[in-house]
Amino acid sequence: MNNKYAVHYWPNIKLATPVVLAMAGQMLVNVADTVMVGRVGTIPLAAASFANSIFINVLYFGIGISLAITPLVGKAYGAKDKETCAYWFHQGIYSNIIVGIGLTLLSLLIIFAMPLMGQESGVVEEAIPYYILLVLSIVPLQLFNSYKQFAEGLSNTKVAMYITIGGNVLNVLLNYMFIYGHWGAPELGLVGAGIGTLVSRVIMSLAFWVVSRQLRLFNDYRGDHLAPFSKAAFVRIWRLGLPIGLQMIIEVFAFSIGSIMMGWINAVSLAAHQIVLSIASLTYMMSSGLGSATTVKVSIFRGKKDYLSMKHSAFASLHIVVLFMTTTGILFLMLRYFLPSLFVEDLEVISVAAGLMLVAGLFQIFDGIQVIALGILRGLEDVVMPVVGAGIAYLLISVPVGYVSAFVINMGPSGIWLGYLTGLASAGTFLLIRFRILYKKRYGL
Repeated sequence: MNNKYAVHYWPNIKLATPVVLAMAGQMLVNVADTVMVGRVGTIPLAAASFANSIFINVLYFGIGISLAITPLVGKAYGAKDKETCAYWFHQGIYSNIIVGIGLTLLSLLIIFAMPLMGQESGVVEEAIPYYILLVLSIVPLQLFNSYKQFAEGLSNTKVAMYITIGGNVLNVLLNYMFIYGHWGAPELGLVGAGIGTLVSRVIMSLAFWVVSRQLRLFNDYRGDHLAPFSKAAFVRIWRLGLPIGLQMIIEVFAFSIGSIMMGWINAVSLAAHQIVLSIASLTYMMSSGLGSATTVKVSIFRGKKDYLSMKHSAFASLHIVVLFMTTTGILFLMLRYFLPSLFVEDLEVISVAAGLMLVAGLFQIFDGIQVIALGILRGLEDVVMPVVGAGIAYLLISVPVGYVSAFVINMGPSGIWLGYLTGLASAGTFLLIRFRILYKKRYGL
């Protein structure tokens, strides 16, 4: 084992573990939502897939804006500049609230286009009220992300983990209560899942605000009052966060187009797609947790001007994710019938999902590589070229390959997922090459 990488394995894992647990916990809640809604019926499950395929684009754009806070804070923290850390903490709160309000208004306008997207009328009818509840959760979620990304910039990933896991448990309990009508609540089906999501996100943002007033971690940064809003700071966060948000929604948009194309086939294919997407998203979010930790490590080493350790830490994360995603890929192939059966009893849905699991198992490694490479580049504040790479990989490669494979070659649902595979492989390759070129150009090491 090469010591120049080995010394970074455990610190990276230790920093990433709370983020991974928090993200995995959130995805497990999404899986639980899918399981709970799936028990109600195929149409509600397809409606949840349709609504989420639209909402997730807005959601990830907002997350992308909030991610700009971490490298700014991390670099200042590495340079031991507490005043600058506090400055970005306050400005991040302003920026995320403004962005959250704007995204909420935009998302509500999308409702008028939902009936025009080629879905079955029953699916659209059930999707709209659920979608509205998701939209109302944007502002509290953006506020939560402000605190989360700031704390991660200080190398503290545990606080967000505890609050996220608590919010996830609350979400499951509220889903059980409102989806099925337990404990005296009305039986609301898919709308009940939306209520659980909205309430839990409001509670999570309030919980982080309360914690920030109590923990010593925030003592040097919060001040008695927020600093005045700075237009220059907003522009800086926007310029850094906008490309991150665009890169994220380009990828998510490609997956959303896949969901819409699944609806063109039939509701069974869309339901199977939602199941496998929930499973694949779980492993993706766990890798994304490591990617977030990598952003923190890279930005802190950058603040210390320790560029060699920055490189070794980055590659250590790549080694970890390749091992993890190889393992999950093998499990996907081995359990391709069993895992979907945990969601639904419909044998036709399970059969379609098993075919998709084969493709999902094959793209695990590429998915892991691209998310870590993105974390590295964000730590370097290199955010423009990843947008270009994402546009080529997902819009010019993934979507066309998926469409041709599904509808021209007649591969059906698996053809759409073949498009995902080619897009992720292209993105991972491009981002790794970008990092190596950029690092050599900037630091010559």
